[in-house]
Amino acid sequence: MSDKIRESFEKNPNKKAFITFITAGDPDIESTEEFILKMADAGADIIEVGIPFSDPVAEGAVIQNANVRALKAGTTTDKVFEMVERVRAKSDVTLCFMTYANLVYHYGYDKFFDRCSKLNVSGVIIPDMPYEEKEEMESISLKYGVNYISMVAPTSEDRVKMIAKEAKGFIYVVSSMGVTGVRDNISTDLAPIVGHIREVTDVPCAIGFGIKEPAQAKAMAGVSDGAIVGSAIVRMVEKYGKDAGQYIYDYVKSMKEAVLEA
Repeated sequence: MSDKIRESFEKNPNKKAFITFITAGDPDIESTEEFILKMADAGADIIEVGIPFSDPVAEGAVIQNANVRALKAGTTTDKVFEMVERVRAKSDVTLCFMTYANLVYHYGYDKFFDRCSKLNVSGVIIPDMPYEEKEEMESISLKYGVNYISMVAPTSEDRVKMIAKEAKGFIYVVSSMGVTGVRDNISTDLAPIVGHIREVTDVPCAIGFGIKEPAQAKAMAGVSDGAIVGSAIVRMVEKYGKDAGQYIYDYVKSMKEAVLEA
């Protein structure tokens, strides 16, 4: 299996990555293509592409609303794959999909991961798939060389270690309980969680949920291997629509610089 995800961390001097998220199809699929390329140009190491779903249970209002807008714009899983194919003609930035179990199931596991493999999509994040039930999907994703990205929440030491021990690609450390969305303060003490992960694996771990400012990104990357930002970017798309590209570029550039200082 490709180590493209690990390379995305290790290529930076401090071996820390800045990871971004965008909802595909908001406000339209052509804009998503532009926004991905802007983020790549601004230094995003890994870009999570959200495939819109009608019931995104892990998301706060900002990304939920983006899913609604994308679906109303006629976004389908096939159109997302076609968009990624166009991106691949211009960029080899590391991409992961973030979506929901029901969507992948109905699309067909083999069909979905075969297309991921052909487009060099390095990983998939399924926030509504419990650890205990992931084997059905993960066994097929790995067959096609696509990492199944594990999420770790602030929970018991034993559970953190159990999930981390089997993790592939990178580990998505959730900064706090609840749904996605920007937060003024991230109060959870995340260093012990990262410490538990370190005891059982050297797979990189990055912290997400709630990060919006460079200082937060630097702090979170300081205790882990990187920072993940989604809602703050999606909010720019909500505000500026098709004209969000330059705002996204400037924001991602400033956040990446902060992560490199961690």
